[in-house]
Order: sequence, then structure tokens, then C-alpha cells
Amino acid sequence: MVVKWLREHVTASVLMVVFRLYLGYEWMTAGWEKITQGFDATGFLKGALAKAAGEHPAVQSWWAGFIENVALPNVGLFNFLVPWGEFLVGIALILGLFTTFAALMGAVMNFAFMFSGTTSTNPQMVLLTVFILVAGANAGRYGLDRWVLPYLRHWWTDKTHRPHRPAATHQ
Repeated sequence: MVVKWLREHVTASVLMVVFRLYLGYEWMTAGWEKITQGFDATGFLKGALAKAAGEHPAVQSWWAGFIENVALPNVGLFNFLVPWGEFLVGIALILGLFTTFAALMGAVMNFAFMFSGTTSTNPQMVLLTVFILVAGANAGRYGLDRWVLPYLRHWWTDKTHRPHRPAATHQ
């Protein structure tokens, strides 16, 4: 019943606009700050590794392995991906463009931060994001998705279901 309401009701889509604007603003400003003021994830990643030790670690060993073997050796890539990912997720949520994909990418970042032992506003952001994900297309009803998704659906259908015709058959 709640899922049906989230996916179909106009009131739910208005509520999703509020969630989108809040989350979008949070992501956009966090990313923009990192882009304009510089960002280096090295300290954050090393801090997360330190939280993997002890009797009750805040960071699980499998995630510490990812940080140690993937993230830290490629910190330059993460220094680019994190700020621009945050900024673009924020813009997409504010505009209601590719809303569910943007929300999913935001949730992935939130979980990565939580796996790294940081709580902050991440749990509340994940909770609001879950509503957007469950609402699906209804979350972008009052946004650019209203026009972009039908256009892409039509374009994709034309490309995939058009019978092949020879290039030039003049007689």
C-alpha cells in the first residue's frame, strides 16, 4: 500500500521533490566545497583504516582491505570521483534528472562513508534516499525526468525495434 502510494500518488511526488531538493542541496554543496577548496581523501582513508583495529572495530576488515588495496593506491582517482560525484548527484537530484540513478549513486557514497566509520548525516540521507528509490519515476515527476525519460524511451524503442533497411536502394 505504501509502495503503491509512493509510486503513483501526486502527493508522494511532491514529497519526493522536498526530499530531492534537500538531498540535492546537501550533495551539491559538499561536492562544490571540495571542488573549489581542494580535496585529498588520504587522511580520511587512513583514519578509516585506524578504525579497523581493536576489539570492536568501526570499520570491518573486508572494507579496510578495500581501502588499503584499492582506494589508497588510487587516491588520485578518488580525489576526483568523490567531489564530482557529490556535485553531480546533487545537481541531478535538484533538477529531477535521472533521479533514481542519482539517488542510487548518492546511497552508494553514503554507504561508503558509513563503511569507513563516519556517521554524520549519512544515515538520514540514506533513509530519505530509500523513499526516492522506492518511488521510482514518481520521484522525478516534477523535474526534468518528466520530459527526458519518455524521450529516451521513445529513442531507445526506435533504435532497437526498427527493421534494418539497406542504405540505398534506388531503382
